[in-house]
Amino acid sequence: MAAKFKRVLLKLSGESLMGDNAFGLDPKVLAQYAAEIKSIVAEGVEVAIVIGGGNIYRGMNEADTGIERAQGDYMGMLATVINGMAIQSAMEKAGVYTRLQSAIKMESVAEPYIRRRAMRHLEKGRVVIFGAGTGNPYFTTDTAGSLRAIEIKAEVILKGTRVDGIYTADPEKDPTATKYEQISYQECISKNLKVMDMTAFTLCMENNLPIIVFDMNTPGNLKKVVMGEQVGTLVSK
Repeated sequence: MAAKFKRVLLKLSGESLMGDNAFGLDPKVLAQYAAEIKSIVAEGVEVAIVIGGGNIYRGMNEADTGIERAQGDYMGMLATVINGMAIQSAMEKAGVYTRLQSAIKMESVAEPYIRRRAMRHLEKGRVVIFGAGTGNPYFTTDTAGSLRAIEIKAEVILKGTRVDGIYTADPEKDPTATKYEQISYQECISKNLKVMDMTAFTLCMENNLPIIVFDMNTPGNLKKVVMGEQVGTLVSK
């Protein structure tokens, strides 16, 4: 059976890499994610990854820290590069060719982000990890994920989270919350469902880029999603 998608952008949160730790990286989670990604590369799927930095640095209130917002955002971008290097190491250990591209120049550890080069890597079967967000403060890694997905002509954003889809309320707080199998962009906005931040979500909506929210921590889920099985929640027009 052929994969449903040819080119995908996988958006991961930095927090997911902590595993059961309070911060930082869990080698078991990195190895699991690498195995999951390897399984879809083996199906001929071209994979790009954007990862957050919340496990290392989360932009905190300026009033509390004395660090201004723009400076804090740049610190967060550097955290995403550290996570990108960790994912890269785990995947290369698993035998997957990767390239790390950074929106902030740091040639010793990553290529600069060049759209055409990124697309060429994907065509050659390499996994491309996009680090340092958009390279600009005031934008989240969700927005970076949406922007990069559109730029590289990905067919879908796969948003790997701790929950298995989008619910009517937070399932971790409300036991009566029910899951959506499919929902439109407009419904998400009208029901105020926090799928992504508004800038990222609007980019997807305006470019008709579908989003699938699914549980990345369940082994085999990523492959099921790309093979077209009903996993998680599909957001489309």
